[in-house]
Amino acid sequence: MSGLIPNFPHDGIVTINRVILKPEYSLDDLQERVAMLCENVKTYHSETGFVGGFVCVNSGAVSNEGSTVGQAVGSPLAGKEALIITFWNSFKEHEESHKSDTFQPLFKDVLALCENGNEEIAYEMLWSGKAYDEATAKAAREAKEKYQAA
Repeated sequence: MSGLIPNFPHDGIVTINRVILKPEYSLDDLQERVAMLCENVKTYHSETGFVGGFVCVNSGAVSNEGSTVGQAVGSPLAGKEALIITFWNSFKEHEESHKSDTFQPLFKDVLALCENGNEEIAYEMLWSGKAYDEATAKAAREAKEKYQAA
């Protein structure tokens, strides 16, 4: 299922870059440079394998309900750690995009902000989906209650 990213193929690739900002740079610096990089990818690679992506920043909140490694009250990397997540038809197409003359200078500008260098890991999609609408959620609960014990 590919409900979150329209037209993402069932066997597509997800790449994740983890960025930790050097102390002398701000989130605004990162946003500006990543915006330039993302615009380049959309412009030059939308027809050669790029499907979509997003960038998110560490908010500082830590879920104690969803974490099993202690009871932290906040992340020390709040506002300094970001994930750049992209969706591709294939890993080969992703790799070709990085060889682009227009991509490389912008990529180097982003890397200059990073204290952790860069490791971009590719993942194969197993599942994605969006929330049910109200009626579907209600029907799903009713079916579960009716047939769960069966």
